[in-house]
Amino acid sequence: MLQPITRTSGRLLKAVPRWRERPGWVLSLSLCLGMALLWLPGAAASTLNCHKTCICASNIVSCSKMNLTTVPTGLPLYTAVLDLSYNEIERLRSEWTPVKLLKLHNLLLSHNGLHFLSAEAFQHVKHLRYLDLSSNDLQLLDEFIFEPLVNLEVLLLYNNHISQIDRSAFLGMINLQKLYLSQNQISRFPVELVKEKSRLEKLSLLDVSSNKIKTFPIDELQALPAWIKNGLYFHNNPLLCHCGIYTLLAHWYIRKLNSAVDFKDDYTCILPGPQKTRVGVFDLSGDSMNCSTFKEEDEEAFLEQRLILGCDTKHRGMLKTWTMPGNVGVTTGSNQTAKVLPDGNLQIASVRTEDSGTYTCFAMSSAFNETIYVVLKVHNFTMHGGSESLNTAYTTLVGCLASVVLVLMYLYLTPCRCCCCANTGKARGDDSIHSSMLSVTHEDTALKAELNRHVAFIDSKDLQGQNGKLNPNGDEDDDDLDPEAGSLMKGKRKKSVAESISSVFSDTPMVV
Repeated sequence: MLQPITRTSGRLLKAVPRWRERPGWVLSLSLCLGMALLWLPGAAASTLNCHKTCICASNIVSCSKMNLTTVPTGLPLYTAVLDLSYNEIERLRSEWTPVKLLKLHNLLLSHNGLHFLSAEAFQHVKHLRYLDLSSNDLQLLDEFIFEPLVNLEVLLLYNNHISQIDRSAFLGMINLQKLYLSQNQISRFPVELVKEKSRLEKLSLLDVSSNKIKTFPIDELQALPAWIKNGLYFHNNPLLCHCGIYTLLAHWYIRKLNSAVDFKDDYTCILPGPQKTRVGVFDLSGDSMNCSTFKEEDEEAFLEQRLILGCDTKHRGMLKTWTMPGNVGVTTGSNQTAKVLPDGNLQIASVRTEDSGTYTCFAMSSAFNETIYVVLKVHNFTMHGGSESLNTAYTTLVGCLASVVLVLMYLYLTPCRCCCCANTGKARGDDSIHSSMLSVTHEDTALKAELNRHVAFIDSKDLQGQNGKLNPNGDEDDDDLDPEAGSLMKGKRKKSVAESISSVFSDTPMVV
């Protein structure tokens, strides 16, 4: 029993300067007072129920606007809400609370000029659900800095100077629902917070507005469920204008998502060019960039296809029911081909032509109601049959092209067996139709032998008696020919200057 008293007396002596130099009766009186305090109810936890610089109201301790530079010690263990805002606490060290405050769930540290957070600053307050670090001078968030806060639901970090966020800074915050990062110097969108395989599962609000983000992962944001997009705010950023950002926000606006509807006029972007003109994102469908006006696309399906229609609501945990075209409700245990899945989506086992039409999803909860319409268009063929039709059309096209090529080759690329064609002595005008039909030889006997086997084409323009063969020399022989050739020629033709002219229609020379 003496040992605790001695320790307590020693602490009291250390707490009051120069007490050991006082008279002996003063020391005895102090020892008696220390022993009396040990017997007071609740004295084992702390000497006072509330710190003298704070205001206590039940389990709320308010130390706001007290010009504090450090967190006061000796806080009551029953403290549930601790307000330290509007002070001058610039560093939050690991020993700011030497004991575990197991009942503390709200901690407010805004407007302090805070610029340093210890990696172990939250080891003794693991049951926090609300943490306000806004309006300070924080510049970076190190890895695993918030890892002990597994129960935290709301984290306020807006109006700081944060420019760097480690990708693992929020790792382990499995219950975080709202994260405010607006009005900082962030230049990279923290996609890992919302991406499917790495996102915080309960995060429904992420505010990165009024930062320095120029580009966003459009495809990944478009693929997010509606309950995340509904609370994803990124207005007042220096976005670079392109039609992708317009299509994204136009879709969100049509769906009446809060992030697009509430701040429609605050979504602006910078046009390409040296002037860097800032325009509204929703004006890009006009003269600014002439982006195509967004229109919600219908669902498409093929016969006998298994199809799932999504009911992508703006809130989680809603009860969903469906009606089919013709206002026919989908009920469990019926003979319908459609059924509602556990996640609220509608599954059609085998699509038929009559399944085309508008499907309606009714989502209800204690606080919200939402109606979603899905238009389904069914093609009148199976998916496999469509590919066969495509293959048939492709084959027909290739066949037609091949036929055209063969015809052109036949007309223009017919091989000529005449190795050499003499052009010596040709007069101007020799390249007439006659040169393609007639061939002149040197022997009269050969000429007579060929007359009975070949037909000569006679041009009506030629002079009578030349039988379609124009004499390049312009003269005729007066000698009579053999009677066998008399019906075709009047006089004996002199030897032609042209040596040989081959016909393009026959391999056999045609002579007269």
